Amino acid sequence: MDDPRNDHDDATTDNRWREAGDRIETLLEASAASGASARERAEQLVREVADLYGAGLTRMVRLLDAAAMERLTRDDLIASLLLVHGLHPHDVHTRVRTALDSVRPYLGSHGGDVSLVDIVDGVVRLELAGSCRSCPSSSVTLELAVEDAVRAAAPEIESIEVVAAQVEPTGLIAADSLFSHVHADHQRSGSWIAVPELGDLSAGEVGGYAIGGLTVLACRVGDTVFAYRDHCPACDNSLAGAVLHRRLGFAVGDAVLRCPTCGAHFDVVHAGARVDGDGHLEPLPVLVRSGELSVAVPVGVHG
Repeated sequence: MDDPRNDHDDATTDNRWREAGDRIETLLEASAASGASARERAEQLVREVADLYGAGLTRMVRLLDAAAMERLTRDDLIASLLLVHGLHPHDVHTRVRTALDSVRPYLGSHGGDVSLVDIVDGVVRLELAGSCRSCPSSSVTLELAVEDAVRAAAPEIESIEVVAAQVEPTGLIAADSLFSHVHADHQRSGSWIAVPELGDLSAGEVGGYAIGGLTVLACRVGDTVFAYRDHCPACDNSLAGAVLHRRLGFAVGDAVLRCPTCGAHFDVVHAGARVDGDGHLEPLPVLVRSGELSVAVPVGVHG
């Protein structure tokens, strides 16, 4: 039986390796201080080491069957190494589609959806549909979820473009708005922070957390965890002490959050839209990354 502690250890290790590229570049820049020839020797050393480990990885892959390879591709670190050395068993189209499937439940909580149109010359073209219900931060939070998933699965792509759906009823997510912040330097959009304690929330429970300098309100509805910035747009107060309610006559799974200060109600399953007036909570993406629940904290988004 797998030890759950191993998943935590793997996630901690993954966080360290995600920063490896930056550390290597810093070391190379330090070598450049001794002159161009010193940097060239350092770069050659990196290439030699990478080629050596790549050759070993290639031999190991040849010994594995398809089922074992499929299990390896589910590990973010191993998948990235397979990609670097051209050993990943799935082509870019399959990887992008799988990435979109991983974020589709989150998009659905915003009343939205995304599909792959094509990938040509390194450009991924996506089609968006669904309603964001005028959420002021949907463009940023959805961008974080979709772009991060696609780039992690296919780091070789050049850019992401969005086309409008064939039919666009009123309230559809505007393609130019949704990906207005997507650039080659996608890291500036925000960062994912592992918050494993979100997994301890029981169904119907609401809790407050400090994540990346933000105070965040999280709750579990069924098997899904939702996170929102701790701010009531109706009264500008904290939502500390808020509880979930089921509206009379609505189906099981309906969940509204009541502000303890002003009594405003918000639909936590559908992007925090207010159900008794104007206003909208500010949602933050929650996805499982490297085996741990993680929250995306946008940069430059204020309540």
